[in-house]
Amino acid sequence: MIKRIMPDKWKHFFVGILMGAVLQVAGELVFPGRLLSATLMTLAVVVAVSYGFELLSLITGRGHYDIMDAVASIIGGITGMLLGGGIYHWVYLS
Repeated sequence: MIKRIMPDKWKHFFVGILMGAVLQVAGELVFPGRLLSATLMTLAVVVAVSYGFELLSLITGRGHYDIMDAVASIIGGITGMLLGGGIYHWVYLS
């Protein structure tokens, strides 16, 4: 069965896109010419921030802990990394 994606998850997905794009461009500026290093660093930060906010909600009791929010943010972050890396290479390397 196909489940509908809740509106809350879409918010996390879109925030993840912005986060991934910004961090990918920053990573490529920090590690010029090292695409793999920039991508791995960006992925680690996206996962840490996405899950970190959910973990903070669990520890403090504020907000709602839902691991699927972190998954939606990570998927959006990977999408944003692709967009940010593509735009960076198109603007700076073409």
